[in-house]
Amino acid sequence: MNTTAMSPLTVTPLGFVPDFKNSTLDPLNETACENWKEIHHLVFHVANICFAVGLVIPTTLNLHMILLRGLLTVGCALFIIWATLYRCALDIMIWNSVFLVVNLLHFIYLVYKRRPIKIEKELSSLYKRMFEPLHVPPELFQRLTGQFCNIQTLKTGQAYAAEDKTSVDDRLSILLKGKMKVSYRGHFLHNIYPCAFIDSPEFRSTQMNRGEKFQVTIIADDNCKFLCWSRERLTYFLESEPFLYEIFKYLIGKDITNKLYSLNDPTLNDKASKKIDRQPSLCSQLSVMQMRNSMASTSDSEDGLQMFLRGTSSASSLLTGPAERLP
Repeated sequence: MNTTAMSPLTVTPLGFVPDFKNSTLDPLNETACENWKEIHHLVFHVANICFAVGLVIPTTLNLHMILLRGLLTVGCALFIIWATLYRCALDIMIWNSVFLVVNLLHFIYLVYKRRPIKIEKELSSLYKRMFEPLHVPPELFQRLTGQFCNIQTLKTGQAYAAEDKTSVDDRLSILLKGKMKVSYRGHFLHNIYPCAFIDSPEFRSTQMNRGEKFQVTIIADDNCKFLCWSRERLTYFLESEPFLYEIFKYLIGKDITNKLYSLNDPTLNDKASKKIDRQPSLCSQLSVMQMRNSMASTSDSEDGLQMFLRGTSSASSLLTGPAERLP
């Protein structure tokens, strides 16, 4: 064995104590801030001001989400400018680019949702008179009138429905323009004016009983234009919109009540019908349903008609009597 080729081992004596006082130690924390750096560029501070203002916007403000996303977008854009031109930090630029895209897309979506809804000119008066007072949003009204309904016309003398012939299961309509008259076996009952349902009693009375026919004749007294829904598709849509379902229940009940007053006062015109804004009562709804759907079952048509009109007149006097006495 060649002992000269072996490297000698260093042996530490037992009584040796290392001298820590004269040794130079590396700092334990190389990131400790001994000297603060200069203040960053103004762009950096403006970006943080945008973030701060956006976060303190009160949620009670109508446009708070749009303002928040807008300020966050501006702040991210300023951070990108600062990181690119003054800091030369690629990671800061990449992260703020991602945040910029997310906030910008959300901002565009919120602005799109707030866009003004354009309602067709033919339907604007209908919306303002019937649906807007009940706080129906324009976008919901547009969905109601834009998917499964159409606008139809009738010339003077044309029939919308013929008694004992036309089915009541197919449609529900609102008169937009013109005037219609309702008669039973040649006897005039009442008129239908714009912004009123044409066949609301039939719609209500046949919700449980299908396959029935109109018991009255509805004829256009002028050139008429009306909005017509497919009954099946309308019912399906209303089931998915509980708020609009309750609105329709109220409007149809109110329309039935107005028709009952028209039966008792055939001279009731459109202006007077606008003033009738009472909650529909069960008696009034049943009375008109009875008129349009059950009156044909009487043996003597003229006697049955007179008896019904007398009955509704007395019922109306009981309904309107207490209201008229109110101040």
